[in-house]
Amino acid sequence: MENDIKDLIVKMFNVMNIHLGNVTVEKESDGKTYKINLKSDDSSLLIGKHGENLQALQTIAKLLVYRQFDENKDFSIIIDVDDYRKRQEDSVIEMANRKAAYVRETGKNQTLPPMSPYFRRVVHMHLMQPEFEDLTTESMGQGAFRQVTIKLTAQGSSALPAQYIQD
Repeated sequence: MENDIKDLIVKMFNVMNIHLGNVTVEKESDGKTYKINLKSDDSSLLIGKHGENLQALQTIAKLLVYRQFDENKDFSIIIDVDDYRKRQEDSVIEMANRKAAYVRETGKNQTLPPMSPYFRRVVHMHLMQPEFEDLTTESMGQGAFRQVTIKLTAQGSSALPAQYIQD
């Protein structure tokens, strides 16, 4: 299926007269996500301001792939151009790690800035790892302003010094 997705994506960009250097499609470990990595001389055009063009291209690609493989829509498509999304993910994870350390240190909940559903999911999945078992996350807010709040679990709060435990 990876080769079929790659062929479809290359055709999509050819129709738009956008030359792609290298295209790779990798199936993620969850078995339901295909990451499409693109290399292009037009990367700034493909990414757009704050990744808006990239998000739009991903939506179009997802619709085309779903249409092509209509018997199975139980998968998702993620497009990255010149590792832009990977750098964004790394930045969001770094911020989540800093906020998690602060929550552990003080016992006070921390709320991350508003972010897209994709990046909220990145934070939730990252903080579900075993080394963060004393923390929990929750998405709060409405629409484009949804944010992730990081909190101590009940077991995590029992490890705090008495001065930080809130009634």
